[in-house]
Amino acid sequence: MSMQRTRREFVIGAAAAAFAVRGGAWAQEAGGPLVKTRSGALRGAYSGSTRVFRGVPFAAPPVGALRFRPPVAAKAWTGERDATKFAAAAMQSGAGNVPQSEDCLYLNVWAPVGKGPFPVFVWVHGGGFTGGRSFDPVFDGTRFAEEGIVCVTVAYRLGVFGFLDFEPLLGASYAGSANNAVRDLIAALRWVQENIGALGGDAHRVTLGGESAGAKLTDILMGVPEAEGLFHQMISESGGAERVWSKSDSAKVATGFGEAWGKGDLLTAPAGALIETQKSFLAAWPQHFPLRAQVDGALIPRLPVETITQGSTRGKRLLIGTNRDESASFIGPHPQKDPTAGDLGNMSLSHFDAVYAKYAVLYPELTPERLRIRGVTAEEYWIPSMRVLDAHVKGGGKAWDYRLDFTESSGRLEGYAYHSLDNGLVWAKPHAEVGNAAAEAMLSGQVHAAWRAFLRGEAPAAAGLPVWPAYRSETRETMILNAQSHVESKPQEAEMRLWDGVL
Repeated sequence: MSMQRTRREFVIGAAAAAFAVRGGAWAQEAGGPLVKTRSGALRGAYSGSTRVFRGVPFAAPPVGALRFRPPVAAKAWTGERDATKFAAAAMQSGAGNVPQSEDCLYLNVWAPVGKGPFPVFVWVHGGGFTGGRSFDPVFDGTRFAEEGIVCVTVAYRLGVFGFLDFEPLLGASYAGSANNAVRDLIAALRWVQENIGALGGDAHRVTLGGESAGAKLTDILMGVPEAEGLFHQMISESGGAERVWSKSDSAKVATGFGEAWGKGDLLTAPAGALIETQKSFLAAWPQHFPLRAQVDGALIPRLPVETITQGSTRGKRLLIGTNRDESASFIGPHPQKDPTAGDLGNMSLSHFDAVYAKYAVLYPELTPERLRIRGVTAEEYWIPSMRVLDAHVKGGGKAWDYRLDFTESSGRLEGYAYHSLDNGLVWAKPHAEVGNAAAEAMLSGQVHAAWRAFLRGEAPAAAGLPVWPAYRSETRETMILNAQSHVESKPQEAEMRLWDGVL
């Protein structure tokens, strides 16, 4: 056993002892930890000294008469509910052997020992609005719980079950169904407000966060009036709040899906059949991410960035950023083609090309493939995230910005700070098999510590990182995360100017 590992175990043990002192004498309960929620008692399991509750229902199963409907409260139960196993993931394609079901509205909790109250981290997984799961091993919350943070990972309906407007296909009573996934997350946040105290969490210190689609949903929720009191600060990794349709755009997508579906009964069809049609529909649709939330005039009254600018997150704190080479994960490190409409998430190809044509002049040192990756990354992640950041600060919030520049030294994406690389850093699960594993492990320790400090209500900070200043729109202070991290003012300023007024 290494000295480094021994020291870590000592720190964790000391932290657990501190929690025990604060919460009184503590010992593991026979049969697993037991907590009482408003819906009933949950019997969980232990992961070391952490209490874990898996597959906890936060809404009724959205099946049968509730298919394509907003979530409703879960029914209470009597006796003890087994909370030792994860529930199935939401319906999706390409998930391999991962169990999935239309009955998917469950969350998972990793809770420290002791009474707390501890800060709470509610995590929304990514997956392009059509994939992903709350119980991916990288999102195991044990480490956060060992450090005094209640970690909650939540599921939501994916694809046509959560992001398709069925009003054109099923009638007016299904208006706004493109926002059902957003409503699912609101239902999960309400569950947290009502029940997290029983698990030692502080309902007044809830951080909502996510990566990729999870970050985009976090950013959208920043502009949803119904969600304003349900969380108190936000973490957005590779996000943006632009992923919403107008009602007319949603109707076009719904009509397209209906044509692909044919004449079968949407309300009684097997869930798998809907997913198969979704797969072929997505492959044929000319634009990326046609399944998305909607400005419906009700839940989402207008573009979320506009609501944020008007102060929907006033007084809240935001940690936000992107990876330098996000799109390398999707268009490949050496694409043989220029970007197409299928690569873009937010705009038409003609509008993108007008901006992209200037990249070669701006970055003459970059190869064609790096120019493509840089341009698509800006369109999909960086500029949308900056729009959220500036809107939040203008609306009276406080923020810290970052850009991840660290690159791995082997594999298909060698030399790129690609999309999702931050997940392992944040959750203290760096890759062990890469050539620069030691540097990645060191950076992961710093990033995880900085996120932990933010979750506790402090400025993000860690040993080995320079002082991380709060963001100001005039000077755009940004932490550049790398093997040797540093702070830059106005990074990529000329590139940002290319996008003024475009999105």
